[in-house]
Amino acid sequence: MYLTAEKKNKIFKKHGKSEKDTGSSEGQIALFTYRINHLTEHLKNNRKDFNTQRSLVKLVGKRRNLLDYLTKTDIVRYRAIVKELGLRK
Repeated sequence: MYLTAEKKNKIFKKHGKSEKDTGSSEGQIALFTYRINHLTEHLKNNRKDFNTQRSLVKLVGKRRNLLDYLTKTDIVRYRAIVKELGLRK
């Protein structure tokens, strides 16, 4: 499996408050970004995998909603996570 528990803990430890803090917006955005990058690489090799393509679109939408929420609540945290992950609008 591409996403083990150790990788998840590492992502949450780096972007969240702690590795147990799985509910923070920054941690969830970082996890979605990791999964989006993985699915994008998969789709480069498997163009006709439409189920994965649909999953990718759903993940991008979820990440967008979290980023919008973070923009409304705390613009400083939004700017920090966007800069850290290298996202663009």
